[in-house]
Amino acid sequence: MIRTVRAAAGPLTGTVRVPGDKSISHRAVLFAAMSDGSCRLEGVLDSEDIRATMGAVSMLGAAVRVLRTEPRGLTLEVDGWGAAGPVEPPAQIDCGNSGTTARLLLGVLAGWDVAVTLTGDSSLSRRPMRRVTEPLTLMGARVTTSEAGTLPVSIRGGALRAARVEMSVASAQVKSAVLLAGLRAQGRTVVIEPAPSRDHTERMLPAFGVGVGRRASDNECWVDGPVAVAAADLSVPGDPSSAAFVVAAALLVAGSSVTVTDVALNPTRTGFLSVLARMGGSVTAVPGRASGAEPAGAITANYGGDLRGVLVTAEEVPSLVDEVPVLAVVAAHAVGVTRFEGVGELRVKESDRLEAVRAGLSALGATVRCGEDWLEVEGPTRLCAASLSSLGDHRLAMAFAVAGLVADGPVTIEGWEAVAVSYPRFAEDLTALGAMLSC
Repeated sequence: MIRTVRAAAGPLTGTVRVPGDKSISHRAVLFAAMSDGSCRLEGVLDSEDIRATMGAVSMLGAAVRVLRTEPRGLTLEVDGWGAAGPVEPPAQIDCGNSGTTARLLLGVLAGWDVAVTLTGDSSLSRRPMRRVTEPLTLMGARVTTSEAGTLPVSIRGGALRAARVEMSVASAQVKSAVLLAGLRAQGRTVVIEPAPSRDHTERMLPAFGVGVGRRASDNECWVDGPVAVAAADLSVPGDPSSAAFVVAAALLVAGSSVTVTDVALNPTRTGFLSVLARMGGSVTAVPGRASGAEPAGAITANYGGDLRGVLVTAEEVPSLVDEVPVLAVVAAHAVGVTRFEGVGELRVKESDRLEAVRAGLSALGATVRCGEDWLEVEGPTRLCAASLSSLGDHRLAMAFAVAGLVADGPVTIEGWEAVAVSYPRFAEDLTALGAMLSC
């Protein structure tokens, strides 16, 4: 699908509720499937990635029923496999484009004596899996990958031994996989990261009856196994990564004022707000109701004119890694150089996002440089018309759309359907706020 975005004829104004958080939705479905009972989940993101997780746990023996479909998300009832464990699926499990599905499932399956093979689409099949499979093998699971260390991955779990895993790169997916395997291991399983990553697993597991130890000073967390997963009901707040694209658009389009309601304000996810504030952007987050252990509230963004370049350090990146593409678009309108350090992880996302951002913004007329693990954007730049490809990457498609709202000519984006991975209603929500998007 091709989508053309034209410069906004006027300010973007209004209120929007972005879809349910993708990371929280994945975990809610997985933990409910592991539980010994029936769970009601509300606000679950209805996207291709979450549907992949729903399909996977269904193949493994959980019963997943969609009770209601609404713009804010799905209401699900999930009956878990509990102490009986997952069943051996009749075929390979296709994880689609979802790295979270594949990596967290490996942790779930590591402690059960079932043989499962995970596959994915061409993009997911290029993403590294050894960072997950190596610690699981250390714990006693039998795992094989392709020669390149990618999908397909076959795993046969069983009795596990606890481990102490020191990660070289902060990764919520790897951390979560090890902790989930630790639920079936004998003893204490400890994960130590070089920097804090998303902590949704640590926040959510206690709601399902699993204690999680944490020592923030060392970026350390642990579980004591074996432990059973209890049933729980959960409500999923809006996704801050999706909100970032709406917020960025409001900061760039003259006169705009937009509020995103009921969005997760977990501090491991809101690094982009700190960066935008340092750049001079008018952004405020107001806490509201909590969603279980997840803080939530509203984010308001107002156009404020002048922005300035900033340094984004490697320590900040885990809290904003998915927002780098749209932050780079904002940086193209800031005075001076914005430098992102420690962003090599972007090269192994749904696309090589680092190179894709450089190429895309360069085609739009911006001055961009990148290395193996850094990106620089020099501004301000008046962006021009361009024809771009999403490369099948939802974050790129939406970032290029934000650029189109302030470009001097139409920006055409090939592969627009990729937005269905995380924010299927993105075009509709932008249009409701006053943007101009056409097929």
